[in-house]
Amino acid sequence: MPSEQTKTAPGNITEKKSTHQQGSPAQLNGFNLAHDVTNPSSQPQFDSRPPSPAPPPDPPILPREQWGGKYEFLLSCIGYCVGLGNVWRFPYLCYRNGGGVFLIPYFIMLFFTGVPLFLMELSLGQYGAAGPITVWKCCPLLKGIGIGMLCVSMLVCLYYNVIIAWTFYYLGSSFQSPLPWSCDAPANAYLCGNATVNSSFGRALSPSEVFWNERVLGVVNSKGLHDPGPVRWPLALCLLAAWVIIFFCMLKGIRSSGKVVYVTATFPYFVLIVLIIRGATLEGSLQGVAFYLTPDWGRLASAQVWNDAASQVFYSLGIGVGGLLSMASYNKFDNNVIRDCLVITIGNCSTSFFAGFAIFSILGHMAWRKGVPVGEVADTGPGLAFVAYPEALALLPGSVFWSILFFLMLFMLGVDTLFGNMEGITTAVLDEFPQLRANMKQKSLFLGLLCFGFYLMGLLLITDGGIYWFTLIDSFATSFGLIIITLFMCIGISFFYGVNQFCQDIIDMICLCPPWCSKVLLYFKACWVFCTPFLLLFILTYIFIEMYNTPLQYGAYVYPRWGKALGVCMGATCCLQIPIWAIVAISKESGTLKARFKKSIRPLNSWRGNNLNNSGGGEERVEPERMEAPFTVNLTDRDTVNLTEVDFTAIAWENGTEA
Repeated sequence: MPSEQTKTAPGNITEKKSTHQQGSPAQLNGFNLAHDVTNPSSQPQFDSRPPSPAPPPDPPILPREQWGGKYEFLLSCIGYCVGLGNVWRFPYLCYRNGGGVFLIPYFIMLFFTGVPLFLMELSLGQYGAAGPITVWKCCPLLKGIGIGMLCVSMLVCLYYNVIIAWTFYYLGSSFQSPLPWSCDAPANAYLCGNATVNSSFGRALSPSEVFWNERVLGVVNSKGLHDPGPVRWPLALCLLAAWVIIFFCMLKGIRSSGKVVYVTATFPYFVLIVLIIRGATLEGSLQGVAFYLTPDWGRLASAQVWNDAASQVFYSLGIGVGGLLSMASYNKFDNNVIRDCLVITIGNCSTSFFAGFAIFSILGHMAWRKGVPVGEVADTGPGLAFVAYPEALALLPGSVFWSILFFLMLFMLGVDTLFGNMEGITTAVLDEFPQLRANMKQKSLFLGLLCFGFYLMGLLLITDGGIYWFTLIDSFATSFGLIIITLFMCIGISFFYGVNQFCQDIIDMICLCPPWCSKVLLYFKACWVFCTPFLLLFILTYIFIEMYNTPLQYGAYVYPRWGKALGVCMGATCCLQIPIWAIVAISKESGTLKARFKKSIRPLNSWRGNNLNNSGGGEERVEPERMEAPFTVNLTDRDTVNLTEVDFTAIAWENGTEA
């Protein structure tokens, strides 16, 4: 019997070789090992058969970009949250729901729903360093939440840039003197001098209403949703210009958009301050402000007031669309996410309250000039931004200057919000296809095709009947589908991923966590587990009741049943992504249904690696997603090779074969 000889194989494995007989070679994970152990001087080697071709090496993946400074992230988030809804929706809701009393349910909903969800989305994106889809490696069962966010974001981008196109049209028209929607314009002389011209509402039309309905929308030429009519080419050019601006501002990712926000996020505040100062000097402005803030304590007993407060907080913060999550993914790993959350949410909601003074001081002056109550000139949505407020500005001395300033502000507000929505889409795609990051040409082509696709789909919204489609998408894109997506995000992180683990992740990010951070996290933990899901269920229930009992309409036009059903399908498409992708995740696992479910809620191995890549710099690492069991070694009965005290993992065997 030959003497035994011990050799150390790659991977620190000890092989003890004894009597060897001729026969089939040993197999190790499918490799045939052929060597003559009777000759102690011989070295083990693979047999002469050609090896399997090695997989081609993965192309180098560029590390994720990071914000140039903390102010770029703060301004981007503030610009994203402070949008058109802060100017044209909050003041109207405030006066309709009891004036100053509305602030009570508003701030209750803010601190029990808005701020906790805002922190959850920021923390998830910053810790995972990934977009809305890839970040769900923390819980593969819920990948559909990211897909649903992407669907909502695409619907929002589709109609939101149409508002910017309207703003462009008004901005260009504002350089005319007199303004084309003022009584000083010769074409409007018959409107201002004749009170018998009636609209479908049975009242006299104002020049601003005629300009909006006939010159801008062309809605008077359409019979409804089924009759869109031809494209209005002046608006088509404005929409094209809007998408071209978005394309160039986002061409280099956060490196370009992060610089643009220094202007687009701060300019609206300058305009609001100027409008407040100007409004305070006008006759009747105090009447408008009093109408805005006069409390009606009886309104607190109405469920509609609480629903309006919750929905305004929810939509103004931009939760559940993926924009916040994407922007936070470019943060440094040790960024104080709790501080940023409090600054952004309080700043956003303060801006909403602040904007009400700029709106109602000038609307009060218009009511005084017309000799009517403020309630008759107040409006919400596009009616405020493109009818009531432009008409009020036309009454001011230097109306051309004030009109240009106002529509520039609307443009900045819209562009900032669209940056966030587009960032959510592009980040999600680039994370799923990281090779696009390494090729600027391919990335530019993708962004160009995305913008052009949105432009082509948006042409439907700028036809004669486009406002009917606009209202339909606006009513259902961010309705019950978005609430359901956010509800599952809250439940999934709290109960599947684990609320304690999530809080620990936040503490890990904030290296020098001050004592107040740990105490605040106790409050957020209670909100994520109890308060926030309950309030989201309340909002969802109210939406379904209202959707069933209230017909959808624009002006005097009531939408047909098939139109409302189409809107419901839009919302359902977004939230149905959750069960669809949950079934896919479970089907990819092995074992019983219960075992598959447990595996599908377990974070993938690469989830923990993402934050290391984000904080360490250098080339991005790619780790194996999940391994069910160690590699096995199969030996024939003619071989007496003993492999002991080792588990072959993928990395150990790979290193061993290269040695």
